[in-house]
Amino acid sequence: MPPAALIAIATLVALAAIGGWIFTTWLRVKNGYPLDGAWGQAVYPRRDDETTERVKLLSQENARLKAELGSIKDRLANVERIVTDGAHSLDREIEQLRNRAN
Repeated sequence: MPPAALIAIATLVALAAIGGWIFTTWLRVKNGYPLDGAWGQAVYPRRDDETTERVKLLSQENARLKAELGSIKDRLANVERIVTDGAHSLDREIEQLRNRAN
């Protein structure tokens, strides 16, 4: 290979590496992850009110979804009990409920 081609390939590789570094740094800043300082220490980006509000809304939604998931797990446990339980005991429970209603 001619030396000019090697220099061109090396330049493209270097530009791709720099572009990747810039892109990952932008993603980290955008999502609030810490950056690495000159000596390897974590440097956190400044948080504005919009980011703080977004984090609060996401935390509230996360809590709501966890509660809903707990409710769904309870329902699923009841469905599993009904499905795996013998038909005889299910019939007996239904009859007991009918007798209570009368």
